[in-house]
Formats: sequence, C-alpha cells, structure tokens
Amino acid sequence: MALSIRLPSDLEARLKNLAAKTGRTKSYYITEAIREHLDDLEDLYLAEQRLADIRSGKTQTVRIEEVMKRYGVED
Repeated sequence: MALSIRLPSDLEARLKNLAAKTGRTKSYYITEAIREHLDDLEDLYLAEQRLADIRSGKTQTVRIEEVMKRYGVED
C-alpha cells in the first residue's frame, strides 16, 4: 500500500541520514517504526476502553484475592 505522510524537517533529515548510513530505505524504517509501536497503541486503546467500561459500570472488577482463590494460587 502506498502512503504519503508529511514529516517535520528535522525528523525527515534524521530518517534520510539513517537510511544513507545503513543502506536501507526510508520506507523500511518507517515500516519498522509503525510495526514496533502499533502493538503498544492497540494495547493503550484497549486499556482505555476497559477503563471507560469500568467507570460506566459496563464491566465489573474482581479483587486480586478473589482471582487467586478462584484459580488456587497461594500467597
């Protein structure tokens, strides 16, 4: 998929410099950066959704002691 983005000039210069020094393309490093951080962004979104669900009463919480008891985990 082709994608066009505007980068601040300092970031673009750093990216261009890295690509030149390593012999890789700027696209390679952009893809790697997205790949590295997409999992974190998805986790953050999920956590924010869960927090909103708890605050709104859609989701109930369970005390850690109850979880440990339920699954037979000792202190």
